[in-house]
Amino acid sequence: MTKRENIQFMATHSIEEIQKHLDVTLQGLTEEEVENNREKYGTNKVTKEKKKPLFKKLAEAFINPFTVVLFCLAIVSTTTDIIFPLLSLFGNTKKDFNPVTVIIILTMVFLSGALRFIQESRSGNAAEKLLAMITTTCTVTRKDQSHIEIPLDEVVVGDIVHLATGDMIPADLRILKANDFFVTQSSLSGESEPLEKSPKNCQETKETITDYSDIAFMGSNVISGSATGLVISVGDHTLFGSMTSAVAKESVETNFTKGVNAVSWVLIRFMLIMVPLVFVINGFTKGNWVSAFLFAISIAVGLTPEMLPMIVTTCLAKGAVSMSKKKTIVKNLNSIQNFGAIDILCTDKTGTLTQDKVVLEYHLNTSGDEDSRVLRYAYLNSYFQTGYKNLMDLAIIQRTEEEEAQDKQLLDLSENYIKIDEIPFDFTRRRLTTVVQKKSGKIQMVTKGAVEEMLSVCSLAEYNGEVQPITQELREHILETVDSLNNKGFRVLAIARKDTAKKTCTVDDEYNMILMGYLAFLDPPKESTADAIQALKDHGVRTKILTGDNEKVTRTICKTVGLEVNNMLLGADIEQMDDKELGKVAETTEVFAKLTPNQKSRVVSVLRENGHTVGFMGDGINDASAMKAADIGISVDTAVDVAKESADIVLLEKNLMVLESGIVEGRKTYANMIKYIKMTASSNFGNMFSVLAASALLPFLPMESMHLILLNLIYDLCCTAIPWDNVDEEFIKLPKNWDASSIGKFMVWIGPTSSIFDFATYAFMYFIFCPHFVSHGIPYHHLANHFQGAELAHMKETYISMFQAGWFVESMWSQ
Repeated sequence: MTKRENIQFMATHSIEEIQKHLDVTLQGLTEEEVENNREKYGTNKVTKEKKKPLFKKLAEAFINPFTVVLFCLAIVSTTTDIIFPLLSLFGNTKKDFNPVTVIIILTMVFLSGALRFIQESRSGNAAEKLLAMITTTCTVTRKDQSHIEIPLDEVVVGDIVHLATGDMIPADLRILKANDFFVTQSSLSGESEPLEKSPKNCQETKETITDYSDIAFMGSNVISGSATGLVISVGDHTLFGSMTSAVAKESVETNFTKGVNAVSWVLIRFMLIMVPLVFVINGFTKGNWVSAFLFAISIAVGLTPEMLPMIVTTCLAKGAVSMSKKKTIVKNLNSIQNFGAIDILCTDKTGTLTQDKVVLEYHLNTSGDEDSRVLRYAYLNSYFQTGYKNLMDLAIIQRTEEEEAQDKQLLDLSENYIKIDEIPFDFTRRRLTTVVQKKSGKIQMVTKGAVEEMLSVCSLAEYNGEVQPITQELREHILETVDSLNNKGFRVLAIARKDTAKKTCTVDDEYNMILMGYLAFLDPPKESTADAIQALKDHGVRTKILTGDNEKVTRTICKTVGLEVNNMLLGADIEQMDDKELGKVAETTEVFAKLTPNQKSRVVSVLRENGHTVGFMGDGINDASAMKAADIGISVDTAVDVAKESADIVLLEKNLMVLESGIVEGRKTYANMIKYIKMTASSNFGNMFSVLAASALLPFLPMESMHLILLNLIYDLCCTAIPWDNVDEEFIKLPKNWDASSIGKFMVWIGPTSSIFDFATYAFMYFIFCPHFVSHGIPYHHLANHFQGAELAHMKETYISMFQAGWFVESMWSQ
């Protein structure tokens, strides 16, 4: 039985059937039964993310294809430039001691690795933050021991758990008894509105498992009331446990990581081709294989853009500084470029696109018009109730306080009325009544609740300014109005009143009431949401909504912010699909509703499998696993700690237009990084191509090893200003992904083109400049015919030095 099927079974079957299924009783477990159930169903421990040891963090920071190449070059350079010269001190032939190359390479490796290691060490552990939310003890009934308090990890399936206000639910429970029991499931569904849980088992299968009213889930928080529950799942087998396991997984390989690795391998392949060629050609043409080897190593160093790690890090750091000025925290430097590369942004609705607060949008009378009397009675009900004031009660009170200055009917209600009695809310009635008395002595019952339940106790309604009996026609009109509001995504409550002479009332007094009107609530979108979504669209980024909320509310919010909802996919539909089928449907679906945290992760994963670079923006614990699955996780200022820890970027302002700034900054960062790579790689390849030709045609090396390394270093140092270079507006208009093949093509075409200038320089230096200024008009290959002995050696040395100096200067100009 899957986790979903297990919860469905527990929610839709009677307590007796569940007892039989689990082989437990309601009198509590014996010590022997505790041990048996622990062995049978597992312990109440949730999988933790294993902390990486220090050596592994260091290895990950310093080891990648590019740094491996640099390490290899450093080892070879150490051998040729340091060890061999030291050994030569004991022989007849002295070699020059030259540690510069090794120092340069190792410095670049150390700086880039150290920066990455520091960044990784600063990132938080989201899984540990999530587990920290769970209390350490809970109260259970064990046979012959009455109520005892035990550590959380000692809870087993079959335990009877007792809960009160403020408790955290320690495992998945089937409710046995409940008294005004409200919990918040924001850790699972992302919705902050409290839900009532009751012992009454659900008759129908729910599309979303968190909708079951008789199941309390691990990680939920008790807002009010008390309850007793039977433990049905523990540890990793709970819904919360599956979320924690997902968060504990290692982050996926992102677009940036793949891109840098691909570029590194392109450079490595060119090196593996060019270096052996230069070695073989020089060996055969010059006859000195040791010299050929040393020169080939110089070629390898010359082909390697040693400053690449530093340039990339500088570009990313510059982007992070720019983002910080816009009140955005960049936790992972690599995420800057990933931000610019995303072509799909998946986002949760509540708290990200919306304000995550319930607002009273309308207070309508039964005719459908705004009416302050409806708001007045709603205030008297919400303000004077003694139980837990939910978000809708608070919205009513806030709206009344906002309007009381303009409407005398709403002025000083709390002072003009006193509460004399109350009939609390319960799950069966789904309504709450307060009994209030005006200073004049008039007593009224004021009832607020679900529309259907309110109609069952109302025989009259104020309609068109008159109190009328609720006929079938008027009833249909009322239900049509409510359905219209529901279809627009509003949550609707009804409000009714009744004059009475009684100061003490009971449920039996809730009859013959007068329906006053409706209260329509909504979690409104942030002011910047619509503009931000349009800005993303203008920059080639598609927005997809992934929410745990119902489809009607989601559809309304999407229309409000300018998102067309041509089709919608629900969590129940996703549950029936494999990843291949989901991948096809996800391409054409913009809105996903009633999703569990795992379903959000699946949608993100299949979109990435389809070749997209995906960002996920969320604010709840239920979004943490989807953030981990995305190329870049984005959170907002009001998010819970776990979401912020799982995110790569945190927006400190509610203004979502910073999303556009982030994308632009990411694309600028990519543009400048790719500039450096293409310019350096093509320039270096052009030089090496020229060297290859010169090795075959010239009787001497066209440039000394040290000259090649120095030329490469000077060029790289000049490129350190690239991160601050301007970028064309056209380039940042659409998403850009790393394309290693384009770098290879650029090297192959532009590199040899630059060699034309080198060949012209060769000819000029060999046939004109050097003969004219060094050898009295005699080219190098005829020097032996005109000079001998020491004079010939001096002439050749001067000729070669002049040639190499000339090409060195030309190479600096032409690069």
